[in-house]
Amino acid sequence: AQLDKAGITREHVLRVYFRAMDSMTRLNRTGAELMHKHGSHGATDVTGFGLLGHAQNLVEVQKQRVKFIIHTLPIIGHVPALLAATGTSFKLMQGYSAETSGGLLMAMSRKNADAYCEEIERLEGYPAWIIGDVAEGERRAEVIKSPKVIEVPSADKPGELW
Repeated sequence: AQLDKAGITREHVLRVYFRAMDSMTRLNRTGAELMHKHGSHGATDVTGFGLLGHAQNLVEVQKQRVKFIIHTLPIIGHVPALLAATGTSFKLMQGYSAETSGGLLMAMSRKNADAYCEEIERLEGYPAWIIGDVAEGERRAEVIKSPKVIEVPSADKPGELW
């Protein structure tokens, strides 16, 4: 009943499910190869600690005293509406939603990150995003108060998963 009131259909729920399954079965092999090519300063896969937990682990081992400021959260399309309709959050907007077989979080220059994002989408057909910035700081990772949410994909296409 909650989902119906929010305009969320069975098809929306199935799309979320199948997109999550597709995402979790993707290998990070190409991403890992490209991060070396594009000069990554460090990387981790995002899993049980959530995005912010893994960002914190990564920032703590950087040679320089920096902080990671996460300003963008790519989220599977329809998930924000599902969470709002059911009154749950799984701490998603705070960066603590646990993931299974998440993507890669890496630190690299903006120029290299732009080139990385272009190349991985060209090779795999899946986008990558720049989700934050690195600044001088005290080895802390943070998600800003109102991060930009990118629903992936931004619109449903009939007959296509992504």
